Amino acid sequence: MSSENSSKVFVIGLDSAPPELLFDKFLDDLPNIRRIVENSIHGPMKSTIPAITIPAWMCMATGKTPGELGLYGFRHRKGYSYDEMWIAHSLMVKEKAVWDYIAPKKSVLIGVPPSYPPKPVNGWLVSCFITPDSSVNYTYPKELKKEVESVVGEYIFDVVFRKEDRDAVVEGVWEMTKKRFELIRHMIETKDWDYFEFVEIGLDRIHHAFWKYFDETHHLHEPNSKYRNVIPDYYKLLDKEIGKTVKLLDEDTAIVIVSDHGIKKMKGCFAINQWLIEEGLLKVNNRPEKPGTRFEQMDVDWSKTIAWAWGGYYARVFLNVEGREPKGVIKKSEYEKARDEIADMIRSIRGPNGEKWDTRVFYPEEIYPVCRGDKPDMLVYFDDLYWRSAGTLGWESNYLLENDTGPDDAVHSEYGVFSLKLPEGESRNIQCEIYDFAPTVLSLFGLKPEKFGLRGRALV
Repeated sequence: MSSENSSKVFVIGLDSAPPELLFDKFLDDLPNIRRIVENSIHGPMKSTIPAITIPAWMCMATGKTPGELGLYGFRHRKGYSYDEMWIAHSLMVKEKAVWDYIAPKKSVLIGVPPSYPPKPVNGWLVSCFITPDSSVNYTYPKELKKEVESVVGEYIFDVVFRKEDRDAVVEGVWEMTKKRFELIRHMIETKDWDYFEFVEIGLDRIHHAFWKYFDETHHLHEPNSKYRNVIPDYYKLLDKEIGKTVKLLDEDTAIVIVSDHGIKKMKGCFAINQWLIEEGLLKVNNRPEKPGTRFEQMDVDWSKTIAWAWGGYYARVFLNVEGREPKGVIKKSEYEKARDEIADMIRSIRGPNGEKWDTRVFYPEEIYPVCRGDKPDMLVYFDDLYWRSAGTLGWESNYLLENDTGPDDAVHSEYGVFSLKLPEGESRNIQCEIYDFAPTVLSLFGLKPEKFGLRGRALV
């Protein structure tokens, strides 16, 4: 596809959309999405390690790994401190993204994580779900904020989804999504753009909040719940909004549908710090007061602690190294041996009934070409991500039936979706990875991605 017959590229980002639903189970009920997918180059798209929203969307846009970006998740240790951390934000991204490479062509970006605080772009930007609220400046240029609010009123970036009031989650996500698409259509029609990308976070929130009502194999499934159709109904909402939106596009616009990772049922949470205490690797001077006690509330004896961990959809394990951490105990000469031994112990953890788990332990320097910023010593996928990592303590068992930080029924899976509908309608099935996105987009604009040192390959 040459730059002459691809004047525009329009990217539909659906956070956590899995190929099993979007390309299979739900496709016949999504006529607008089906018309795109069936006439496209499409297939499952392997995500980053870790397979989470931040850093995955920015790895996609830059063609760089989490190590090269220095983004390993939402939060990061500050240096080798025991108790200081920082939250991921846009200013930490130093690498160029596709919209930087194609300048002076103009871009519209809505909700691409992490995009708060808003950075200058050659075009227009509305920031993402990490934006605190609508009182702050969330657009580039600044004056775009007034225009956004004239179109949709108070803009909604995200919805609290880990709460018992599921009706409020439904109401909030529906309102957020309708407003987002209303703004998207306004921007399509009023801006002179060449590249347009938006990310709808609502799908991820609906998956996490309602998976147990939808998935009959979930251990907490409620078969007759009034929420059993929330997930399929939300897909239908997306399809309707996407249908109204793509009607506004020129015939020579390439349409891309992508997700940052997939989704699947959560089998439970594994209390990693409790396990580390049991194994004698983490020493604490106080007993947890109640279930769900945060690690920060523990009186850790750092002079006798070898390792500790953070919870999340994957675990981050940190080692207490002499000369690196303030009260490190592992000699630098024994670091590799100690890490290998702890990794083997983690891989040997079995499920609550003694079943074997497919647990994977990653060393950052082995999976990334470079490791910038504040990397953990290990990244852990418990049982192929089916078991979330719980960093909290005070539980009767290390195996929790529910999420430790509020209602959450789903975990991430490694494969998201990729679909590219070209004006000439080429259709084929492919296997690809998230790093193929940026080279593909650049090639659509007639650029040679190999000049820029990106990961991945152009799919056209």
